[in-house]
Amino acid sequence: MSGTLSADEAEALRRRNRALEDEVARLRSALATARAEAATEAPPRDETAFARAFWQAPARIDAILPEPDPARIDDSEFRRLADHLPILCWLARSDGYLYWYNRRWLDYCGTTQAAMAGWGWQSVHDPEALPRVTAVWAASIATGEPFEMVFPLRGADGVFRPFLTRIVPLRDASGRVVRWFGVNTEIGAQVRAEAALRTSEMRLRRAQEAGGVGVFSIDLDRNIIHATPHFFRLYGLAEQETLPVDAVARLVIPEDAGFVSQWADRGAGLTDADVAYRIRRADDGAERWIARRGAIERDAGGQPIRFVGAVRDITDHKSAEQRAEANQRELRLITDALPVLIAFIDWDYIYRFANAAYQDWFFRPAAEIVGRDVRVLLGPAAFELRRPYVERARAGEAVRFEIPWPHQDGRHRDAEIRYLPRRGPDGAIDGFHVFVQDITDRKRVEAALLSEVTQRTRERDRLWETTNDLMGTAGLDGFLKTVNPAWTHMLGWSEAELLGRPFLDIVDPADHVEMADVVGRLSAGETVMGFVDRVLTRAGERRVVMWTAVPDPGTGLFYIVGRDLTEQRRVEEQLLQAQKMEAIGQLTGGIAHDFNNLLTGIVGSLDLMQTRIQQGRTDAIERYARAALSSANRASALTHRLLAFARRQPLEPQPTAANPLITGMEDLLRRTLGERIHLEIVTAGGLWLTLCDPHQLENALLNLAINARDAMPEGGRLVIETGNAQLDRAYTRQNAGVNEGAYVCVSVSDTGTGMSPEIAARAFDPFFTTKPLGQGTGLGLSMIYGFAKQSDGHVRIYSEPGCGTTVKLYLPRYHGAAPPETGESGLVELHRAERGETVLVVEDDPVVRDLIVEVLGDLGYTALQAADAEAGLAVLRAPGRIDLLISDVGLPGGLNGRQMVDAARPDRPDLKVLFITGYAENATFGNGHLEPGMRMMTKPFPVEALAARVRAMIAGLD
Repeated sequence: MSGTLSADEAEALRRRNRALEDEVARLRSALATARAEAATEAPPRDETAFARAFWQAPARIDAILPEPDPARIDDSEFRRLADHLPILCWLARSDGYLYWYNRRWLDYCGTTQAAMAGWGWQSVHDPEALPRVTAVWAASIATGEPFEMVFPLRGADGVFRPFLTRIVPLRDASGRVVRWFGVNTEIGAQVRAEAALRTSEMRLRRAQEAGGVGVFSIDLDRNIIHATPHFFRLYGLAEQETLPVDAVARLVIPEDAGFVSQWADRGAGLTDADVAYRIRRADDGAERWIARRGAIERDAGGQPIRFVGAVRDITDHKSAEQRAEANQRELRLITDALPVLIAFIDWDYIYRFANAAYQDWFFRPAAEIVGRDVRVLLGPAAFELRRPYVERARAGEAVRFEIPWPHQDGRHRDAEIRYLPRRGPDGAIDGFHVFVQDITDRKRVEAALLSEVTQRTRERDRLWETTNDLMGTAGLDGFLKTVNPAWTHMLGWSEAELLGRPFLDIVDPADHVEMADVVGRLSAGETVMGFVDRVLTRAGERRVVMWTAVPDPGTGLFYIVGRDLTEQRRVEEQLLQAQKMEAIGQLTGGIAHDFNNLLTGIVGSLDLMQTRIQQGRTDAIERYARAALSSANRASALTHRLLAFARRQPLEPQPTAANPLITGMEDLLRRTLGERIHLEIVTAGGLWLTLCDPHQLENALLNLAINARDAMPEGGRLVIETGNAQLDRAYTRQNAGVNEGAYVCVSVSDTGTGMSPEIAARAFDPFFTTKPLGQGTGLGLSMIYGFAKQSDGHVRIYSEPGCGTTVKLYLPRYHGAAPPETGESGLVELHRAERGETVLVVEDDPVVRDLIVEVLGDLGYTALQAADAEAGLAVLRAPGRIDLLISDVGLPGGLNGRQMVDAARPDRPDLKVLFITGYAENATFGNGHLEPGMRMMTKPFPVEALAARVRAMIAGLD
């Protein structure tokens, strides 16, 4: 573990290491003493009361003994001797059967010879150790070899204590084992000492490794190293028992080799105690800094025998020192470059640091300042002026003050002086830093700024007083805090009335919800611009005001500026009305132009037909009829486009899957576009259903494709894409009249000539077209716009000149299930009545009514007729069979066609109705309001289509 230690931390680590080393030495000495005592079979000492009483009990002889014969020791003499030995002894037969124990053995275990005879000794052994003891004892019996081992024996007090057991065989003259002799020596103190030594050594090693210290010793005679594992890790070496010193010396970088002592120097006791050098680790070659501290150990004669020391990785410390030195040099460069006088003065008033600015302020270099007394440098008068501030700094206070400090040439100069106290490691003030800055120019600028601010304040106050805009501050609590006089001038409320009531009290109630939303946005820190609401005047009028509000973070206030737009809105409405009238005039002129052309074809064809009939020439009548029908159909198409633009066309909205509708048009579109335009259809997976009139959607796509084709006269690429779209609030804010929600988007993009922003802005205007005269009516995009709006959708144009055009049609998502597909009825020919069905025709136009009645009569239907809703309702309420009602939507009188049907429902709940109309209000027939049993046909219509629809509805096929 490498790292940088402070001097205090390093000293604490050294103290801790020395204490641990002392403890280990003490324990080693105790262990050596214990081993020596065990070697002489001295009685071990135990800390328990039992052990003290047992081992310290005096030996006692029960009988009066004669004087011993030195030439002979008999059996009884030996037994007395054995019984009084301070160790446990026993004898066994050659097969391991124990037949005798000495008195010490029996007294320690608290048992008898009879109980212990044979194999009774096993009862005082630890059950966990017994299998191991038995196995070793059996092996010795089998081989006749002695053994030595340690195992616990239970004393009379029930405590197990460790014993060192030695067993030797006794042989006869033939070498046969005739008995075994064993002794047990209690070694509890030795075991405890060894355990304590191991614990202490482990603690020492952990402490050393925790401090990143590797400990080593060098045998000066053999020049080898014994070291701890961390020593080897520091050098990137594999851990080993011993290591030649040269193996470590080779890792030292050559430039630092002189810091490492040589063998001869160490042998002579000449080596530095503390050194630092660089190495390249043996494992990865990394360059590291090593700090080594050590000392020579000498023998009793003073000769060096061992060098003992510790090493530590100080790479980070060295890097920090180098960074500190670099920082100090950089700090000196910076401080010398600053035009500010910087210094440090210690507790004794002596300068310890001064930068180059002293040359300018004291007219002498910084080198002559350091070491001088500030009182001498300043002089008595100048120091007395600064003394109160100096004393405050010495008391621990940061001080700032200004004084005049003239230049050497006498010019005026203002100085700002700051004293910042510095605290030492113990928290006591040991001096203060000095910063002196020339503020002459700043004070001059401040004086000028103060004058300007004063002027600006007067101007702002005049603006506050005289502007017509509403200015003030308000709180998030809903109350105004300040208002300028414009509030009273515009609204008539006094300042007290405005500040004493919630602001919402003077806001039109219809705008309260949006006002609450604005306050929420302000509370979130958002600036609100362009918000418009209506404010109530004291006289009860409503003024339209556009607001800008800016929050003041952390205060709960926001600044507001309001501009009165009432007159501007009134002028805008007048301008809009004028633009509407101009558009109506343009629309009327366009309609008149196109209808005059169409009527010319119709009237001219009919005149020629009448002339040829009078002349008796019928060969050309069919051609004239076709020409009249062609003009009439073109007039019908123009009418449909007008109704679509006006959003008055009768739509039959139904759940529509746009993907199959578009792919089903592919052949038609390719034939319309021609071979020079590449068509690509990209349909989105998982496309939602949309609610719209599918026929009008097909018409819109066809119109967009034709417009794109005309914009690519040289050919190009047309892409039709579908996708799901979610229009959020941000989008709807930028596009007026669009509702938030889910839409199906159909996009038509071309690579044509594109449009300028001015042309794109008028693209939806009626009769506006960029095509040459006679090549377009200018109602195509107007019709698409009307269809989208009437379907509660939206349409946008994206175009740039030369970059093509994209038109995106957004139609509302339908959330229900798709209706089942129905096959075509196949009713394409005239169908006659089958059972004399009755049809009631209600139509105010006599020509149209007579035409329908005549067609029905020709088909075999019984046709009833009425000219208005009142007459039609009378027929419906009268008894009689009516299989189908054909009614115009717009009828004279008080009821329209739909209202007439609703009034007749109580009398005829199952009545089937076919509406015929050329104009329908959305409120009556838009957006899916047709009920079951109702259908609609748009005027004009072919007679064949009318006959087919009548037959299908009566037969229940439609």
